[in-house]
Amino acid sequence: MQHDELLGLVQARAALPDRGRAERAVRATLETVAERVPAGLAQHLAAQLPHEIAEPMLRVSQEHAPAEGRPSGGERFDLTIFAGRVAWRGGVSEEAALQEATAVFEVLDAALSPELMEKLSHSLPHDIRELLPLARAEEST
Repeated sequence: MQHDELLGLVQARAALPDRGRAERAVRATLETVAERVPAGLAQHLAAQLPHEIAEPMLRVSQEHAPAEGRPSGGERFDLTIFAGRVAWRGGVSEEAALQEATAVFEVLDAALSPELMEKLSHSLPHDIRELLPLARAEEST
């Protein structure tokens, strides 16, 4: 999926007023995901995304990479923290952040390989996993 197509789909699904807002929603969601999932998974996700979207995700993943000899399981936090971080990065309320993140996850489900989406789903806690498309969230239960 190309950059403009991905942003257009997020804009439409989240009913956002413009592409700039869609780009902020995508970036805020993916940067927060990059903090939460293992570094290797974040890199695999970024590899299947357009460069403009992957770059910030990789940067955050590298900033949160574990020190040598420590596990690379990603930072542990729940839906409340996830919503707060997405809201802060996107400059929106937590409610809007959750709606936008849900739209981003729906578009990612179409843009990424099914195997990679399954790995993403399994790496998220149950409460964040509920933002994934219904079928994907139920598969991981």
